[in-house]
Amino acid sequence: MRRLHALDWVGIGLFAAGGVAVATGLLPVTEAEATVRRIAPLLAFLGAVIILAELTAQAEVFDVLADRLATLARGRTVALFGVCVGFAALTTVTLNLDTTAVLLTPVMLALARRLGLPPLPLAVTTVWLANTASLLLPVSNLTNLLAAGRVGLGPVAFAGRMWLPQLAAIGVTALALWLAYWRRTPRRFAPPPAHRPRDPVLFRVALGACLVFVAGVLIEVPLWLASGAAAVVVAGAFALRDRAALRPGLLPWRLLVFVTGMFLVVETLGAHGLDRFAASLIGDQGGAAGAFRSAATGMGLANVVNNLPAYIAGERGIEAGQRTQLLALLVGVNVGPLAVPWASLATLLWWERCRAAGLRVPPLRFLLTGAAVAVAGTGLATAALLV
Repeated sequence: MRRLHALDWVGIGLFAAGGVAVATGLLPVTEAEATVRRIAPLLAFLGAVIILAELTAQAEVFDVLADRLATLARGRTVALFGVCVGFAALTTVTLNLDTTAVLLTPVMLALARRLGLPPLPLAVTTVWLANTASLLLPVSNLTNLLAAGRVGLGPVAFAGRMWLPQLAAIGVTALALWLAYWRRTPRRFAPPPAHRPRDPVLFRVALGACLVFVAGVLIEVPLWLASGAAAVVVAGAFALRDRAALRPGLLPWRLLVFVTGMFLVVETLGAHGLDRFAASLIGDQGGAAGAFRSAATGMGLANVVNNLPAYIAGERGIEAGQRTQLLALLVGVNVGPLAVPWASLATLLWWERCRAAGLRVPPLRFLLTGAAVAVAGTGLATAALLV
């Protein structure tokens, strides 16, 4: 049995704190039950999509795509930069930001090693876009899933409101990545040979399942059902061709415990002052002023307590029917969690993956550049929302 690391203990601590809050009456049992019912579809989706993504990685889909994208760059770093930005953004939009953090980070680090390039630019590209590219679809971020019912928009309508803010956020991120991390990298590299998967059948099944999952999202199949069906198909293929890959560790218990504990703790904090504090920051103004205050509140709270509790607390301070203000809050909690490792679960997972790979991330540089992108990206994306 592997040793627990810091994130495991954080998740267990949050879950235990939530249990204590229920046991002591700080969080009434009825409210705890309502919270669990609300997040049950989210937990089912999160568990299924991580299993799908893990098996897809073992089928070498991400490796093949990364090498093909590197080949498209034809040895030019500027072109590789565009390819990495597009790949990270697409993965986040379709498979959610936590999947990008968990699976694309090691792919990017391996790609940097194969090309002989500094790993930090590729790593930061992954984590920044895991957050800032998570506005477009409900599936892209847990906060979007939480907001989808409140705003009353299906995936296509949701994308119709958020495509321009999403472009603005990605544009700011790409510019900052180039200026802060990429412009000093070597201008050329030797393209690697094309990666060929060990098992072409598993590769095709996993790739097809991912495409079907994305199609299901677009036609508004329930997310837990779409991800669950795709995961079952890929798991079935592995059961026939590589049964050893179907290990208990595929179940992302750490994420499920973390998210459940987080919501229970947030419910407790909300009842004892956090909601009132967030509401006072958001205020009751409408129009552009209200939208920018919502976005700023979401961004600030995300970097203090994490973006999930920041969204929940902020949501309760926004009156029903204020759709634009709620979407602006989403902009803040999605684009803003870049300054500190705990600001979003994706950032925390990315940080752990970098440490596991032996990559040292300079904390001060990460904080300063991340804060600058958070402020600029949140501001421009909120302005785009108001267009």
